[in-house]
Amino acid sequence: GNTNMHQRFTGELFKDMIFSAAALLEKNKKGLNSLNVFPVPDGDTGTNMSLTMLSAVKEVKSADASRICSVGDALSLGALKGARGNSGVILSQLFRGMAKALAGLESAGENDFARAMQEGVDAAYKAVMKPKEGTILTVAKDMAKAGMRSSSRGDNIFMLMDAVLEQGAMTLKKTPDMLPVLKEAGVVDAGGKGLLVIYRGFK
Repeated sequence: GNTNMHQRFTGELFKDMIFSAAALLEKNKKGLNSLNVFPVPDGDTGTNMSLTMLSAVKEVKSADASRICSVGDALSLGALKGARGNSGVILSQLFRGMAKALAGLESAGENDFARAMQEGVDAAYKAVMKPKEGTILTVAKDMAKAGMRSSSRGDNIFMLMDAVLEQGAMTLKKTPDMLPVLKEAGVVDAGGKGLLVIYRGFK
């Protein structure tokens, strides 16, 4: 059969994904800051998400790469330790849910990874007192749904990441229609865009 179909998310691969996501986010930090109007126009969403990711990277560097669960735990711990601002806190919760779903796994298949994304979304929604649509939460939710659909179709991990990114871009475009303050400012949601940048880096 096609060996490509049996590719899995290993600890090594997940580590690399996290490093490149952090690097891409750092590169896009200023652009994200300039979009930032919700919940307050403080222009620091990019900085906050980036600091949160850098804290995660610090932990992940020393994680045992032979098991994806160890990398997931380090990602979660580092993000929670370094979470800055609303967007950083939500990001750390997404990672916390992911880590919970990856617990005990040496490597993850498409279904495992999609489920981990979904658990991340569940954790993030629970962590926010009054979840608002049109934010990073909506982008995360729709991307996880796309991941679940993709894995149930039997897609491989590359197709799954493509499906997730495609959906993320579509949802991000719609955020101004969900959140009037974004529409007035003529921008998409900064946190949602930051999450999409992270997933682009993952790929």
